[in-house]
Amino acid sequence: MAKKNVIYVQEYKLYLNSQKIRMDSFRHKGLREKLIKDLREKGIHNEDVLDAMSRVPRHLFMDSSFINFSYTDKAFPISSGQTISQPYTVAVQTQLLEVQRHQKVLELGTGSGYQTAVLLELGARVYTIERQRQLFLDAQKTLMPLNYKPVYFYGDGYEGVPSYAPFDKILVTAAAPEIPRKLLDQLAIGGVLVIPEGDEAGQKMIRIERKSEKDYQKTEHGHFSFVPLLRGKNN
Repeated sequence: MAKKNVIYVQEYKLYLNSQKIRMDSFRHKGLREKLIKDLREKGIHNEDVLDAMSRVPRHLFMDSSFINFSYTDKAFPISSGQTISQPYTVAVQTQLLEVQRHQKVLELGTGSGYQTAVLLELGARVYTIERQRQLFLDAQKTLMPLNYKPVYFYGDGYEGVPSYAPFDKILVTAAAPEIPRKLLDQLAIGGVLVIPEGDEAGQKMIRIERKSEKDYQKTEHGHFSFVPLLRGKNN
């Protein structure tokens, strides 16, 4: 009986430690404040974006082996050969998007769900697509307990979601060799698409604003590094 009690105590300690990892402590909030200060110093000036990122517990979206590095400004691997983007990259893309409350935002590449949470904190109605089935499932397990409620799709990002178009904003979190025509068609007039364009040799952050039925304005916003935007679904 004594040996069995020791086992129960050990299991309970492991359970408590796992719960501590899933908590958003004062320490975590302090580290986020420092991260936000660093982002501001790097040129992120949209206070709504910074406020949204200050409310999202990034450590809860990461693999436990990297949790002590959650608030360093770096990208880290997640499952299915993908990454959780560097916070600076998330901030740049979100700032370029200029999200307003209640706007319809299509996100390509749910990934860990971190960028999704930032968009939801800005008050957007988020429709998010993921082609990797495991990530599609894992993101829901992370986001739902935090009370984040996007509309999830398991599918090919190149196709967008035409049945829910038009979208006020479209955000792509993987690099395409060229701008997908179907995404441009699903953008509302006056809407904005932000996408990294290029290949392994180099990628530029592109912002496209739809001016009319046929006219689009394209601007470039620096060099970045993303995983490639792939076609189809992966089971």
